[in-house]
Amino acid sequence: MKPRILLLAATILSMPVIAQAQPVSGLYVAGGAGLNWLTDSDGGNLQSFIDSTNINPTNLGLTPSGSFNVSYSLGFAGVLSVGWGFGNGFRVELEGNYRQNEVDQVTVTGFGGNSSGTARTYGIMANAFYDFGAVFDWPVYPYLGLGIGYAWQNYDNVTIRALATAGNTLPTARIDGTGGEFAYQAIVGLGFPIRSVPGLAITAEYRFFGTLSQDFDATATNANGVVQRSSVEVDNFNHSILLGVRYAFGVAPPPAPLPAAAAPAPARTFLVFFDWNRADLTDRARQIISEAAQARTRQAVTRIEVNGYTDTSGSAQYNQGLSVRRANAVAAELVRLGVPRQEIVAQGFGETNLLVPTPDNTREPQNRRVEIILR
Repeated sequence: MKPRILLLAATILSMPVIAQAQPVSGLYVAGGAGLNWLTDSDGGNLQSFIDSTNINPTNLGLTPSGSFNVSYSLGFAGVLSVGWGFGNGFRVELEGNYRQNEVDQVTVTGFGGNSSGTARTYGIMANAFYDFGAVFDWPVYPYLGLGIGYAWQNYDNVTIRALATAGNTLPTARIDGTGGEFAYQAIVGLGFPIRSVPGLAITAEYRFFGTLSQDFDATATNANGVVQRSSVEVDNFNHSILLGVRYAFGVAPPPAPLPAAAAPAPARTFLVFFDWNRADLTDRARQIISEAAQARTRQAVTRIEVNGYTDTSGSAQYNQGLSVRRANAVAAELVRLGVPRQEIVAQGFGETNLLVPTPDNTREPQNRRVEIILR
């Protein structure tokens, strides 16, 4: 199983939609939404509620130190933010957020009943992040963030109606109100940049979000309709899993790959042969030189090399001079055919670079030549 998981991870990381991570630089906007788990809230001394019922708490199995416990269903969360990246992995942002969870159950000293209500939190946060992928040049980038701010928590008609085992009616207890407190959060995320849209990234985050405990107004109504008011201290600790997007403005698309340099045309060579101890051009030699001049017009030519050679008959000094005369004769014919003289480099190499290796003082027609090389 493990090799398959590794293969799947490698495949995902190599998908073409994912680009190399780049540090966020400049202005960006971001948003995300997902699931929110609001932890149980314990608090609220019941002494005032017990007093309001005019019932002996012993008959109900209650103690004056009893308290409310509120548990919640899985809810949702959303965030919107605007930020600035410094191009080195650090970025800061201002965030607005909202969380909502429906009440699952309210218990009073172990007694449950019909419960209802909604808990909401909305706030504004200042966050600081560090993107690790921007430093290590990873295709995806993990990041960490911390934030502080202020949040308002709202309890909307959080109610319990419960019956004790003795058959006596407990107070109908209700918590309502809105209060603001200092808020804080920690963020662990992973970003997936999208190649087709420069500056765009998909994000996945876990956030822990909490506030200081708050006191809310609470009321208890007994069977005779007597209302008792008190306060309840509630907690606000949230765990959120969010999927989102982030878009950084002004991100230039990656430069297009440079086109492959065209391979230079291969040098083309024409061979002009000479009679023994001669440097004048034959009719066949002039035909070959004409073909070389025409080929020059059909391809990009920057230089024409005209290299003269001899066979090994005769002295090396004499052959050197003969090879130069042969090269000059071919160069002159090229000029006559319209080739600019400045394109031509004519030189002689004597009896070196034999086309057919022979001993000294050997007449070999293949070695009595001029090579016209178009470059």
